[in-house]
Amino acid sequence: MLWWRHSTLPEARARAARLGLRGAAFAWRTIAGAECSGYWPAGVAAFHLNAAIADAVVRYVRVAADTDFECGVGADLLVETARLWESLGYHGADGRFRIDGITGPDEYSAVADDNVYTNLMAQANLRAAADVAGRHVQVAERLGVDDGERERWRAAAEAMAVPYDDDLKVHQQAAGFTRQAVWSFDTTGPDRYPLMLHFPYFDLYRKEVVKQADLVLAMHLCGAAFSDEDKARNFAYYEAITVRDSSLSASCQAVIAAETGHTDLAYDYLRETALLDLADLQHNARDGLHIAALASSWTAFIAGFGGLRHDSTQLSRLAFRLHDRHRALHIEITPGQARYELLAGPPLTLEHHRRPFNLAPGDTVTHPIPPPISAPRPHQPAGREPNPRSDTA
Repeated sequence: MLWWRHSTLPEARARAARLGLRGAAFAWRTIAGAECSGYWPAGVAAFHLNAAIADAVVRYVRVAADTDFECGVGADLLVETARLWESLGYHGADGRFRIDGITGPDEYSAVADDNVYTNLMAQANLRAAADVAGRHVQVAERLGVDDGERERWRAAAEAMAVPYDDDLKVHQQAAGFTRQAVWSFDTTGPDRYPLMLHFPYFDLYRKEVVKQADLVLAMHLCGAAFSDEDKARNFAYYEAITVRDSSLSASCQAVIAAETGHTDLAYDYLRETALLDLADLQHNARDGLHIAALASSWTAFIAGFGGLRHDSTQLSRLAFRLHDRHRALHIEITPGQARYELLAGPPLTLEHHRRPFNLAPGDTVTHPIPPPISAPRPHQPAGREPNPRSDTA
């Protein structure tokens, strides 16, 4: 996938130039690189795609230890997307680096300022580009990256704006989001979902209603930017306004539900994403499979119940293996403890519930799992709870 994205880099550079930007702006909907989306608020303005490509580079290089890829395709993608963010954003009067007029993952909000997910992913993108150019001098020379540009990237990352509502004690999906009127869920009957088939986007865009995980997705992929308390409050707040009119949402919600101690709710979301087509939960399986939702069942299991995070629970047993930089790691989780075993490869440092520990080849380390955070189960909009479990499905 990254090789294919790289093959569209010339068109992405040209697209950025047409938008008055530097670097590369990858197309939202495309086959050969040209933008095929005809609706710019949900296509062109969804710049977070560029940070997702950079994130994929970082994940692949980290796991595969593929230095050749990092110095070639990877560096090209990281540097050109970092240049995009620097030219797209600006340092405001308060010194914060702001990215205005873009659309985040939630498709019931559009053309917003400082979308938290986008800003945090851009922050990681800028840092990764600065790091790769700093590690590989020849790469920096080939791409024309000097010390001044790297320092600008780091300065933008350090100053990145992350909107927060001091009164509600929650992060805002985007600047001003929590000041908008809340959607009238009580007067929206079950026959009026999905909302985009029954209401104009003009109305949806102006209200607090979330189509699919946005701020919740940020807490999954950029978890270090949030405290445990932030995650618990944010999750409860956004659960109450998220209607999941997208098959892409349940797995993300499963991950954070598990992390914040709502394991029953996490299981419900896991069931929904795993059985979406098998049980035809949206009554549209005849139109084709929801491939991303099926694949994200793995995410709900491993990142949700397993707790795996690339940046840093009532089950009888969950076991899985990971291959990372020529290492083979076996992890086994039971209700009371987690066991880590390094089967092969050099030593490494891991974190268990934010506590670092070292693992040498042949070592087996066991840590107790602390009890989940005690909090009431979050409520979803009426009629938009996860599909209830059944004994037959």
